[in-house]
Amino acid sequence: MSDRLAVAKTYKLFIGGKFPRSESGRSYPVTDAKGGFLANAAHASRKDVRDAVVAARKAFGGWSAATAYNRGQVLFRVAEVMEGRREQFAAEVAASEGVSAKAAQSLVDTAVDRWVWYAGWTDKIATVLGAANPVAGPYFSFTVPEPTGVVAVLAPQRSSLLGLVSVLAPVLAAGNTAVVVTSADRPLPAITLSEVMATSDVPGGVVNILTGRAAELGSWLAAHGDVNALDPTGAAPEDRAGLAREAAGTVKRVLSVPEDEPSWTDRPDIARLRRYLEPKTVWHPLGQ
Repeated sequence: MSDRLAVAKTYKLFIGGKFPRSESGRSYPVTDAKGGFLANAAHASRKDVRDAVVAARKAFGGWSAATAYNRGQVLFRVAEVMEGRREQFAAEVAASEGVSAKAAQSLVDTAVDRWVWYAGWTDKIATVLGAANPVAGPYFSFTVPEPTGVVAVLAPQRSSLLGLVSVLAPVLAAGNTAVVVTSADRPLPAITLSEVMATSDVPGGVVNILTGRAAELGSWLAAHGDVNALDPTGAAPEDRAGLAREAAGTVKRVLSVPEDEPSWTDRPDIARLRRYLEPKTVWHPLGQ
């Protein structure tokens, strides 16, 4: 029997395609479902939130201007790399959520499939959610869906991977950039997902992943003037009204979420895609 001690890892944040330590220098212990120590995670600060929003804004122009086909290729590449790290994801999900190895592998497979599902939607969004509008006059009228901008996502607290992918993938598929606050108690699958992002074709800044408490980081994101939309899924139900009030100061979109965390194993639909898009209508005279 070996008496070697395992190296205790202290994971970093993921901001702008890099892995910085928290500006605050803080970290917190991450435990498994039985209370056993797994690793340390960085505890993001307000400065880290601001840095992540700056990175997301800087990346938005290039990501939103990329062709829908290209965005789909990038998301499919994320699925490919996740598939290659399937065993690691399954082990982390099993430890974090206290489920069996078989159940964890099923959750990972579903998460990979969800990336593929949203990747397939990128070049269909304009056709399905856009329109050529009938008008009584000598005009063309087109409605085209455009990305909302920088979206702050408070990830589900109980579903460490599948729930995270389910709220993040539609943000990216619609052409937005994201600042994500992970599940505080179950962050390891999200941290590994950030490593996948860094080794896939996702441009730096398109996805920024912060570990910490949603109650603390969420209020800063809600009040930030350069965040265009907030998904408060991972916030406690009693905190969501307060987040909406803080978001009202900058007139940002706040997504409505059910009081209880939904079942992420349900089939996805385009409702989340629609939430992250802004319909823009263009009029053009005939014959000119």
